[in-house]
Amino acid sequence: MCINTDIVIDTTNPLLQEWAAEPFSLPPFHSIKPSHFPSAFDTAMKLHKQDLQTIIANTEAPTFENIIAAYDRTGSVLSKVSSVFSNMCSSLNTDELQQVQTDMVPILSRHSSATYTLPGLFEKIQTVFDQRNDLGLTGEQIRLVERFHIDFSRQGASFSAEEKKEYADITAKLASLQTEFAQNVMKDEETFEIVLFKEDMEGCSQSLIEAAKEAAKERNKGEDEYVITLSRSLMEPFLTYANRRDLREKAWREWSKRGELSEDRQNLPIALEMLKLRKRQAEMHGCSTFADYQCKDLMAKTPGNVMNLLENVWERAKVSANKEREALEEYCKEIGDDLGEEGVQPWDWRYYAEKVRIAKYDFDESELKPYLSLEKITEAAMAVSNKLFGLKYTKRNDITSYHPDVDTYEVHETAEDGTDKLVAVFIHDNFARKAKSSGAWMSEYRGQSKNLEQGADAIEGIPIISNNNNFAKGSGPTLLSFDDATTLFHEFGHGTHGMLSDATYGRLAGTNVLTDFVELPSQLMEHWLEQPEVLKEYARHHETNEPVPDEMLAKLKAAKSFNQGFETIEYTSCALLDMALHQLDNYDDDFDIANFEKEELERLGMPKGIIMRHRPAHFQHLFASSHYAAGYYVYLWAEVLDADVFAAFKETGNVFDKETAKKCRKYIYSSGNTVAPDELFRMFRGRDPEIQYMLEKKGLA
Repeated sequence: MCINTDIVIDTTNPLLQEWAAEPFSLPPFHSIKPSHFPSAFDTAMKLHKQDLQTIIANTEAPTFENIIAAYDRTGSVLSKVSSVFSNMCSSLNTDELQQVQTDMVPILSRHSSATYTLPGLFEKIQTVFDQRNDLGLTGEQIRLVERFHIDFSRQGASFSAEEKKEYADITAKLASLQTEFAQNVMKDEETFEIVLFKEDMEGCSQSLIEAAKEAAKERNKGEDEYVITLSRSLMEPFLTYANRRDLREKAWREWSKRGELSEDRQNLPIALEMLKLRKRQAEMHGCSTFADYQCKDLMAKTPGNVMNLLENVWERAKVSANKEREALEEYCKEIGDDLGEEGVQPWDWRYYAEKVRIAKYDFDESELKPYLSLEKITEAAMAVSNKLFGLKYTKRNDITSYHPDVDTYEVHETAEDGTDKLVAVFIHDNFARKAKSSGAWMSEYRGQSKNLEQGADAIEGIPIISNNNNFAKGSGPTLLSFDDATTLFHEFGHGTHGMLSDATYGRLAGTNVLTDFVELPSQLMEHWLEQPEVLKEYARHHETNEPVPDEMLAKLKAAKSFNQGFETIEYTSCALLDMALHQLDNYDDDFDIANFEKEELERLGMPKGIIMRHRPAHFQHLFASSHYAAGYYVYLWAEVLDADVFAAFKETGNVFDKETAKKCRKYIYSSGNTVAPDELFRMFRGRDPEIQYMLEKKGLA
């Protein structure tokens, strides 16, 4: 932390101290309290503003080095404090920290807005931008100039003073609403529970029963009680295996209403207010809808291109899903289960799909779980990254993190000169708990950069990458479903993207890429989990250490395309609704999001018995941030890319082919945003992506 300033630094605040005493300059988690953040932010924002004023005050002619490279280095203290804060708000968001978050979010938003509109700063960036092709810059440097110019333009740097104020008000309000939306979902998930007894768990796997017992202990229930919460890691297995239809319905109804379970926590009015604010944002940038505005800075470029992909897949998926439904209802008739006139309902689909999977493919996923322990699947992910990219992981049991469940690893590789090189620090937080957001995600405590402040320790350029999952923790080994294992590999792909980053400038490093490219490295990593050589080595019975039987792997492969219609509909309906909501050019005060959802799904021909994976009141991708708003389609867009990239490995006859892996590292995992994403894909594949690989992968060709 290199500081030369008259600003008073409170050296008793651990967030403002030098972290050199901590291993790898990790945050001093053991010392940080929620009460430390407000004063740390106050100081960090002052230091950031001073950094920017230094650039503005420079009387030399604007150059890449004194404007662009210097700007990339600004705000280092704020970045450190913000990274810890945002990660804690997701991973350990106690009531005390939630209050700090509520108070700080609008302040931080207004600070951010102010930094983009400081008099004289954008003008200097504009000068370098106008001359960028005549300054002898590298391709990466030109890309950095262009990205900063886009950043400032999209933050309203060229607006009038009155417009800048309005835009700052909008972004501050959106930040507060996003925080409230996320906290409401977290509170619903934290407080809701279904208390059950042993007989109510009939049909459930032993691992789920143990996890439900552990959840009951955490909530101080009776010795003979079990608890199912709204955590996906408990809810989806319960809906898949619990024999009692009435309990499945009860659980599903509460789960599908997250974000609107309490009169005090109603998320739909919050979402509507956000839609109106985003529409105004788009108008201020000369766009008729927020979808138009958002897509301009994505690979897709236009909502029309997005809709072409979504509608192509949607129509194919509807055919598959309707056939699947017919198969489920036929099965119910065969076994004498009377579902009434309405047939298969959303709380039935997973349950009967698993029954049909067993009957049709003789594949019972619960029989696979004993071979998929969290420990071995983590080993598998690390082994794959070692075989592909040479990364080696060493667990550091001596490092204290923010929670006892969190594991920390140092990550090395052998450099070209034969020496051992530290690549990254990896933090693995795998278990669901109170005060932790649902879902799974990758984040950074420190991004990769070579553009460090003068005198800074080189460790400051080494990334600290975090993966968060929400697996149900039982009393014994944590056993994963195949979907859980896929999620771990997915997030590990994001983590690898961050760890392998090799950019000069922080703004272009790691996952700072366009949103419809960011899911490529993560979804690509999922493919290796499915490879027989990986499963035979690491899918081992948690008691006997016996490898998974070949017969079970053959059944897994045969059943892989089963229920793909359901899964594709669950996702694609969310992406279509997202685009539909954000393509509207007007939102009346009485606009009813729930009614819009109903009418839009009817228009699309939503197959009976399926609902959206994320309904609007808990659709955090859309309303707990702006990152995926009018952008939830990116998972499908990236699936076109990842299927095509993995096809390149398969075409060599070796999914670990060294030359292909070398190209994959260079163009997919290490380049960050140093080159436009469509160019990176062409550099790897030699052509534009083709959709048929994705359709084949999903069984929709």
